[in-house]
Amino acid sequence: MALIVQKYGGSSVGTIDRIRNVARRLIETQQAGNRVVAVISAMSGVTDKLIALAHEVMDNPPEAELDVLLATGEQQSIALLCMAITDMGYKARSFTGQQAGVCTYGSHTRGRIAHIEPDQVISALDEGCIVVCAGFQGVAENGRIHTLGRGGSDLSAIAMAAAVKADLCQIFTDVDGVYTCDPRVVKNARKIPVLSYEEMLEMASSGSKVMQARSVEFAKKFGVVFEVRNSMNNNPGTIVQEENPEMESLVVRGVSIERNQSRVTVSGITAPVAYTAMILTALAEAEINVDMIVANTAHDGMARQSFTMNMNDLGAAQAALKPILPQLGPKARLDTESGLAKLSVVGVGMRSNVGVAATVFRALAEAGIATGMIATSEIRISTTVEAGDIEQAARVVHAAFHLDSNEG
Repeated sequence: MALIVQKYGGSSVGTIDRIRNVARRLIETQQAGNRVVAVISAMSGVTDKLIALAHEVMDNPPEAELDVLLATGEQQSIALLCMAITDMGYKARSFTGQQAGVCTYGSHTRGRIAHIEPDQVISALDEGCIVVCAGFQGVAENGRIHTLGRGGSDLSAIAMAAAVKADLCQIFTDVDGVYTCDPRVVKNARKIPVLSYEEMLEMASSGSKVMQARSVEFAKKFGVVFEVRNSMNNNPGTIVQEENPEMESLVVRGVSIERNQSRVTVSGITAPVAYTAMILTALAEAEINVDMIVANTAHDGMARQSFTMNMNDLGAAQAALKPILPQLGPKARLDTESGLAKLSVVGVGMRSNVGVAATVFRALAEAGIATGMIATSEIRISTTVEAGDIEQAARVVHAAFHLDSNEG
């Protein structure tokens, strides 16, 4: 008898009919001889409505109280789903994050999972129940509710799968799996049957919206095999697991794009070598993630450092960096550029194949697309382009690696 954790996102439970559809899927999984734990998001649009309500009350609601409010979205979903399962004649039991033993730490609205104590979940499974857990939430040591931020339900599912030692974790969403590129951008993109954790992590970090990077990191750390698949059909999805030698046969597995990028440049730096630490510490204290980083020193001895980040963080980055400019030098200045996007190519086969970067930049040059900052890892090459060029950039690079064919 296998133990399967299934996660359903907001669109999968967005209406009562869809909740009933999920109920049937869970019952079918149990009837196939499995023990089943479901991790459920709030109904589509509910979280946004709750945030809007909070801002009707006050401009800057306390994050601790916002967590209490937002957690009710998932609690609504799990109760309705358990009712639907019960109405179909089967046993189900709902658990909030706290009841499921999800212990968290960190800031409110951006909580992190410390560990899970799944004793009550296991007891309910032993009683023959379909267990339905609220995603996106847990409880801190002080007993306060924490929500986990973007991708929190995916993280809840992966962490629960690790805690209960599940045989498989299935992430049900509104797409059939992970594609070689966003099908809305590249019409002949193909679904990828199997990805390594490293590839999925790089694609998630580079703009793929199917999974959040920290969920993939957690799965890799604890060896949780998971599948991304569609909740509206029975098509097989994309399995994400440990890397194996066969994965190196395809040099590039996918092309990811990320819009709404901005570049921040601090120039005129005459501070000692610690300037990078000073800049990144200021950004870290403001809880801002940076992506690509380029630093150099000009002939006049002044240093310059540029980095990219999401456009949404630009204002906070400026506020965090302006106070430290005097420490960086009397001529230190801050410049910003918006209207950028990031293109990334990913594949574990890059480790053993040369010429990948040449193919990427030749394809872009032949299409007349100018590139900006560049960042690489063992299995990823990323570059910034003008936002208006990103879709064409994705198409020409996708074609350059023949990702629309089965030969790759």
